[in-house]
Amino acid sequence: MKIASLVVRVSPEHIDALKDALLKIPGVELHGASSELGRVIVTVEDGEGYAMTDSLLAVNVAPHVLGVTLAYEYTDEGLEHELEHPEPIPGLPLAGDGIGSAQDKEA
Repeated sequence: MKIASLVVRVSPEHIDALKDALLKIPGVELHGASSELGRVIVTVEDGEGYAMTDSLLAVNVAPHVLGVTLAYEYTDEGLEHELEHPEPIPGLPLAGDGIGSAQDKEA
């Protein structure tokens, strides 16, 4: 799964036309809009038959878009591998090395 949240800027007089255009892009959902500020909050999610990146590009080139800010992005790709083989964090003790265990507190 891949998902991103965007703030899309638009001239206030074009906000309704932009919302209509965004709803035609696969994986796009509208979550809020401000006509006064000229901003639309959307999420873009991947799905069957289309990639999130294609939908992100389509949002960027939609009619009346002045700018797009990526607010949040998440992917769960590769998490299975990371959970099986976690990378050690430099400076932190490895699990099971005895640091902070009950044996240390007895000494």
